[in-house]
Amino acid sequence: MSRILVIGGYGGFGARLTRRLLGAGHQLLVAGRSRDRAAAFCAVHPGAEPVVADRTNGIGMVLARERPDLVIDAAGPFQGSAYTVPEACLAMRIPYLDLADARAFVTGIGALKGASVPILSGASSVPVLSGAVARDLAAGLARVERIDIALSASNRAVAGPAVAAAILSYVGKPVRLWRGRRWARGIGWQELRREEFRVADVPPLRRWVALAEVPDLDLMPEALPGCPAVTFRAGTEFGFQMLALWALSWLVRWGWIASLRPATRWLHALQQLTGRAGSDRSAMSVTLTGSGVERRWTLIAERGDGPEIPTLAAQLLTEDILAGKVAPGARDASGLLALDRFASLFAALAIRCETSERRIVPLYARAMGARFDALPALVREMHDFTGDAGAAGEGSVRRGEGLAWLLGRVMGFPPAGTYPLHVAFAAQDGKECWTRDFGGHAFSSELSPAGQGVAERFGPLRFSFDLPSDGAGLAMVLRRWTAFGVPMPRWLGPRIAAREWQEDGRFRFEVGVALPLLGAVVHYAGWLERI
Repeated sequence: MSRILVIGGYGGFGARLTRRLLGAGHQLLVAGRSRDRAAAFCAVHPGAEPVVADRTNGIGMVLARERPDLVIDAAGPFQGSAYTVPEACLAMRIPYLDLADARAFVTGIGALKGASVPILSGASSVPVLSGAVARDLAAGLARVERIDIALSASNRAVAGPAVAAAILSYVGKPVRLWRGRRWARGIGWQELRREEFRVADVPPLRRWVALAEVPDLDLMPEALPGCPAVTFRAGTEFGFQMLALWALSWLVRWGWIASLRPATRWLHALQQLTGRAGSDRSAMSVTLTGSGVERRWTLIAERGDGPEIPTLAAQLLTEDILAGKVAPGARDASGLLALDRFASLFAALAIRCETSERRIVPLYARAMGARFDALPALVREMHDFTGDAGAAGEGSVRRGEGLAWLLGRVMGFPPAGTYPLHVAFAAQDGKECWTRDFGGHAFSSELSPAGQGVAERFGPLRFSFDLPSDGAGLAMVLRRWTAFGVPMPRWLGPRIAAREWQEDGRFRFEVGVALPLLGAVVHYAGWLERI
């Protein structure tokens, strides 16, 4: 029987983990700031002993006195925390494990050198379970282009103030993302979307999720073949909660307030007030795109078992550490467990999982059919993606004058000049988003199928093109256009000349846009190479 000290052992996730470890026959030291709460918990859990300690309150003295076989930090939040506990464990040669999901904390723990025992961070749903799922989905694929992870919690699984503080720490703040084959920037709790979670023989869930900052955003691109783009979205059950927090994120983004973290107490209180409403169902999904396939793993937890999931990786790794199966050293725990290790734990809970796969074809290949294979190799390569891709090169821009110049500025076209050029391509739900960045001047458009051609949308304007092609390249010929969904006369529309070709071992492009009466609006041309 091993003695394990759990910091935060009477809290939300900590209490669940403590019960699991007690059930496995271990002796637990339940640590926290409040002796009364720790004692009350231990009074109804034989084998547990209360201890007063947290990360900043005498943890070194407690470790010296108790000499546990393992320390688990389940307290949170870890955003902005120092490595006080793992450093103390390293110095005393006591193995350490935590349930952190803070990006900087988990990815930075490897900086602790000289550990003669395991010092592991991130033993939770992210990055351990999410990483195990992603590696399982990637098996046999030569290239992974994109990973999308979504997690939605039951409203009845009321989280503690530590979870609220963790979320509010990044709401409205910049989030560093690997997209388009380079590091880009998103905004915490934006990029809001509806996610459907579906498992056979279980009622599906459809909920709002938004961009969250987790360790996977750093760890997964390096861990999977092809260095894929990674996005993680999280959400609560109720749409009004999601939309309210999304609206508040703009106040932080615009700089009107510095952070929402001071509102932690109020958010937690509001969540407690609505805690009895809603369902007891939680869900998680991991979707992988690459090598012409989309693979999706979906989990739905019922009967209130969703909050058990963040503790499962810690339970498994606890047994591995105590059995001497984990090598010494400080590192994140993301690659230490295979997905099949979780199967027996899922089976004991009201949890259902399902994996699906479907073939996907690039947009231009669908639109052009057999003609796509006849394109020059570099032109075909530029459009041969089904998830995320990027290209870099050089572009030159000419702009119109007078009202044409003003219209170009409203549309977001870059000023005249020659620039380093990067284009990020993102494909999802049969559509593609192209973001063209001319030396920091970026504008985007969305492409979708339109008969045997494609349609390109700039805000409320949608242009449908034919794609004539030959062995030299392809062109885009305007067929019709709409504004706010209303068909517009061709004579009033723009004159667009666009073509792509291969020359001197490079992909080359040229686009010109002019308007009746106003003349040339913008012309840009250059070369690109896939990266």
